[in-house]
Amino acid sequence: MASWPKSSWKKLTHVTDWYKTTSSCYVPRWGRLVDRLCSTQNTFKLYRSDSRNTFCRRYSASSSEYYFPGAVGAPYTDKLECIAGEKEGRIPCFRIMNEYGEISSTVSKQHHPDHQLEPVMMTSMYQHMLKLHVMDTMLYSAQRQGRISFYMTSFGEEATAIGSAAALETADVVFGQYREQGVLLWRGFTYRDFCNQCCGNALEPAKGRQMPVHYGSKELNFVTISSPLATQIPQASGYAYGMKLSNSRNITVCYFGEGAASEGDFHAALNFAATLECPVLFLCRNNGYAISTPAKEQYRGDGIAGRGLAYGIDSMRVDGNDLWAVYFSVKEAKQRILETGRPLLLELLTYRGGHHSTSDDSSRYRQKTEIEMYSERLSPLRRMKRFLEFRNRWNEEMDQSYVEEQRRELLSALEEAEKAPKAPLEDLFNDVYDELTPHLQQQKTKLLEFLSRQKHPTESS
Repeated sequence: MASWPKSSWKKLTHVTDWYKTTSSCYVPRWGRLVDRLCSTQNTFKLYRSDSRNTFCRRYSASSSEYYFPGAVGAPYTDKLECIAGEKEGRIPCFRIMNEYGEISSTVSKQHHPDHQLEPVMMTSMYQHMLKLHVMDTMLYSAQRQGRISFYMTSFGEEATAIGSAAALETADVVFGQYREQGVLLWRGFTYRDFCNQCCGNALEPAKGRQMPVHYGSKELNFVTISSPLATQIPQASGYAYGMKLSNSRNITVCYFGEGAASEGDFHAALNFAATLECPVLFLCRNNGYAISTPAKEQYRGDGIAGRGLAYGIDSMRVDGNDLWAVYFSVKEAKQRILETGRPLLLELLTYRGGHHSTSDDSSRYRQKTEIEMYSERLSPLRRMKRFLEFRNRWNEEMDQSYVEEQRRELLSALEEAEKAPKAPLEDLFNDVYDELTPHLQQQKTKLLEFLSRQKHPTESS
């Protein structure tokens, strides 16, 4: 098989994207299938054969770095080494503010809230954390009273939602899991919007056809939540690829828990985003539990951030209970994604202070003392409150007054949502096709006939 003539090297680089890794080694940016590896006079020739073209690249046999189609650029060694999977290369955790609300004395001005944010913004972020906590507390109680059928809280994870949301723009498209109500709250979703959705009345966009806490808002660029675990991750990669093709100056943000990272969809999504260089921020809330399964039973590797590195994705690990660490890391992540056009994985270490959902009893798989210890030590609300108190921008009286005000607003919104009418039964079949298909029309007719025989009145009758 003939080599590609040297005279054609310059011409070839205009039509294919090759990267030079050593003085005499040329590597394709996208992986190429190599059919044969030949050795002649200390020079290796790599070939790609097909009916139209034959590509040849050469490199010196004395190179200290290897080149194979599946892996490029690491050094050769004559010592056989088994790298310890559980101990090698632990990724550090970025933190700005400690548990007492004190800012690190060595943090740079670039990441110092006093240098980068106005006092009004700081207070607003804390107030939104309080609003989220109040809403979760009251709607959880409403479910226990039988007023709504299901709920999921964000206790202990308020900083992950508010800190990340504040660092993004509303034009950044969010694919959430089911603990991101704080992102919607920051973007302007009201208590009435939340209560209408949880009560499943006719005032919410899905008209009662979704489970509670499955929020969505086209206006706020928040894609509707779906129950199946991890399905949003490959969807986010695909959406980000579309943003890339349309030359958007915004990014896609995908939230998920460490439990979802055990799903196959997670791995497919990261590989897709890495190879096609999609502008997506993968934001993992590692709260230690996938429902009842603790992290130690989910994986043996170094958390979730290390998995990004394995796929060639830039990765960071952050204290998810430090509002400022979350805020500045997400801002920097977005900037890097826009500058490089490549994805980034951000792991937020936090702790789930509540049950997985109202269908769960976490006391069956973790000790009460554990919950109390972590909730006391790692509370993002207490940490941020102390930060503001040190600067005389907040106090206990303001805290109690604001919480009581939010409780009244939430209770009013819930009472209104409960009184609002339900959507007519016919809407069960609408909003899928522009016009009802014959099989849907048949199903609708049969359902109405059945209910009529059972003497169940319909909204439309």
